[in-house]
Amino acid sequence: MEAKRLNIETREETRKKAAAQLRRAGKIPAVVYGAVEPMVIAVDAREFRANFKRITANTIVELKLPEGSHEVLVKDYQRNNLTGEILHIDFYEFKKGVALRTRVPLRLTGNPVGVKEGGILEVPLHELEVECLPKDLPEEITIDISELALDHALHVNQITLPEGVRTPVSPDQVVCLVAHRKAEEEVAPAAAVEGEVPAEGEAVEGEEKKEETEEAEEK
Repeated sequence: MEAKRLNIETREETRKKAAAQLRRAGKIPAVVYGAVEPMVIAVDAREFRANFKRITANTIVELKLPEGSHEVLVKDYQRNNLTGEILHIDFYEFKKGVALRTRVPLRLTGNPVGVKEGGILEVPLHELEVECLPKDLPEEITIDISELALDHALHVNQITLPEGVRTPVSPDQVVCLVAHRKAEEEVAPAAAVEGEVPAEGEAVEGEEKKEETEEAEEK
């Protein structure tokens, strides 16, 4: 996978007030850790948005500094839920030539046979944890589910992984399945509507009490 490049600058001040000032200046506070000593940096917010339409854990990023570069993954980030603004980023620097572990999106293609027969596709697994060298890290794993029949499931051990990639996930883990639609619940008989004429042989509650009173008087 080709790395995406970002120009960064180091920063000394780490207090909340300094972070707020950075954001007002159009920059995102960030940290780098992992194979190097932890480093606090700032990323240009406009450049980050232009390069990252979607943030994933398997995108290799080359952080550029005047004195050199660092290859990292986006390990975590904070976002303002109201504005969508990225508030902070955690970058993880991996060792070159050493296998890394991260998550890769799963992309399902095709219309399952079971769905055509009236079933519903359920997808409990959207990402797959993988282990591989950085150079072998796939952007996504594509799975054709056209032949998935009704009442059948696709498991992790049925996925064809790219060369050099393995997964520590249980082979029995369900990726997706086509299930039967749930039968509609039987509607309970409606209660008698006030004023409704009772069926022949049935007595209204008030009439039953009246009859009981008349019988008592006769006795």
